[in-house]
Amino acid sequence: MKKLSISFLIISICVLQACNNEKTENTTTSKDSTALVSPDTTKPNVDTASSMGQTATTDQMYDKDTKDFVMKAADGGMMEVELGKMAQQKAQSQRVKNYADMIVTDHTKANDELKSIAASRLSMPATVSAEHQKHIDMLKNKSGADFDKSYINMMIDDHKKDIAEFKKASQNVKDAGIKGFATNALPVLQKHLDSAQAIHGGKM
Repeated sequence: MKKLSISFLIISICVLQACNNEKTENTTTSKDSTALVSPDTTKPNVDTASSMGQTATTDQMYDKDTKDFVMKAADGGMMEVELGKMAQQKAQSQRVKNYADMIVTDHTKANDELKSIAASRLSMPATVSAEHQKHIDMLKNKSGADFDKSYINMMIDDHKKDIAEFKKASQNVKDAGIKGFATNALPVLQKHLDSAQAIHGGKM
């Protein structure tokens, strides 16, 4: 009987010891799991810093002279396209219609090029200025030969001003992309002026 009691006591001690060991292992496992998860909480700080760095790199505005040129060029380019599309529909002379085709093609291309260069650093105008809208509205009220004459005269005046502005930009603008745009556009603008003057001096 004594032997049975001693055996039972030994078995009870072994069971209690096994339970204590299991609790210790569970606690260690829980701590290890926490250690594996905790580094993830630092990731947002790294991403935020990276994002802030990227914004600072792309958010660089042009100087005043460059900004003024870009806005004027974009505004004038949109007006040229609108007037050209109007002339495609309303012009009486085929020469004027052909000229309008050239204007729409060339200035649409130039507008897209300017936007691709400057849009990431400057908010580009979505519509023409009030000053240029007046020119558009004035031509809307004309028709036939009167429209043709007014349109060509307007193209001569506008392209003379454009050439002066683009020459100035090609010499003085500091940004290489905008300087290159202005320089490359000059021969096209000169061609537009020469063609308008030829139409004006001949038969429309």
